Amino acid sequence: MGLALVILAAGKGTRMKSDLPKVLHEIAGAPMVNHVLATAQQLNPDHVIVVTGHGADHVEDAVSKSLPNTEFVRQTEQLGTGHAVQQAQDKLSGFQGTVLVLYADSPLFKLGTLQDIQNVMADVDVAVLGFEAADPGRYGRLVVDGNRLDAIVEFKDATDDQRAITLCNSGVMAASADTMFAMLANVKNENASGEFYLTDVVSEANAAGKTCGFIKCAEEDTLGVNSKVELAAAEAIFQSRARVTAMENGVTLQAPETVFFSHDTDLAAGVIVE
Repeated sequence: MGLALVILAAGKGTRMKSDLPKVLHEIAGAPMVNHVLATAQQLNPDHVIVVTGHGADHVEDAVSKSLPNTEFVRQTEQLGTGHAVQQAQDKLSGFQGTVLVLYADSPLFKLGTLQDIQNVMADVDVAVLGFEAADPGRYGRLVVDGNRLDAIVEFKDATDDQRAITLCNSGVMAASADTMFAMLANVKNENASGEFYLTDVVSEANAAGKTCGFIKCAEEDTLGVNSKVELAAAEAIFQSRARVTAMENGVTLQAPETVFFSHDTDLAAGVIVE
């Protein structure tokens, strides 16, 4: 089955307090959106579509320099995540495979996690990636029954009982292309934010007799960067992972906490970093 990636990169990121589009802020010397694409490209997708909006010219230019085969569509009005994914529909006309939705401001997802959600699509029509949150806060909640996903409820719209759920939504969703766009056509914006939520695909799919499932990943993997504080946290996680990977591959780091890697650093086994 084929795979199409839809990467959402249209947000302004006002909490970054910067003129630079949010997804172009760098981790280990590369824009966040490029980290997402570098990982997802390893799935060998048939289509890679980036949905741009705020600072679209700058985002498209930065991505094209490192990944020239990327396709772009623009979300000229910010009407929600469901509306953003719909912008890719024309590009995927006739495509019969899986559509995997990722976020350009969530740069820490691991390849294995994306492979897991791709694999579970053999058994369901829609699959969502969730995580057990130490502090669920304002995350959307996954309402499940065994291995079945009944609904995703946004915090603003959740009841007290639903807010007590600790299984939260990462935002990552996969669905067959036919299901994804047919369900999005039915999504309404009758919610607290007045937006078209991608998450409503689950309730629409269940109502249509489709099967919805979920898998879990580590909470750390799901970190979305919306502020400079969260950018620093993502940088720290990247560096910690890079150090561990280097040492596991035979590199000696005499004081690991003092070594900082670029996104493209490659050290051979036997190298000693003093």
